Amino acid sequence: MDVWGLARKPLLGVPPPNYGLVGRWIGHMARGRFRHDSIAASAPVRGESVIGWAFHYLIGIAFAALLLGIWGNAWVQQPTIGPALTVGISTLVAPFLLMQPGMGAGIAASRTPNPTSARLQSLITHAVFGLGLYASGQAVNLFDVV
Repeated sequence: MDVWGLARKPLLGVPPPNYGLVGRWIGHMARGRFRHDSIAASAPVRGESVIGWAFHYLIGIAFAALLLGIWGNAWVQQPTIGPALTVGISTLVAPFLLMQPGMGAGIAASRTPNPTSARLQSLITHAVFGLGLYASGQAVNLFDVV
């Protein structure tokens, strides 16, 4: 997913995600503020970039655990793309209904300048995450890690 985030700029002219803004949003939660009109216009939070990147990976790990929780060790022993893509694309619920509204972008990026483009980028990114889950399952199986 991170490689895709970097590749979007040269391929599509879309900048990589700014996880510092996610960190800012999470940092404000510790102060009791969960919703912003514009997270970019909200006061910076000390360490927001580190907070954002840490939560990005923790959330990814939690979603990977969801895949294993639903499909179990049998999926790891014989990974298939369907469950991985199902989990990857299903994770769109989080940004569409929690993050984007909380950060001021509206439900499913409805308050952004180009909601359709933002939604498509989110869909592609989460599908790429699903492909990464599948590739990880293949790697674990190939190298007999489990």
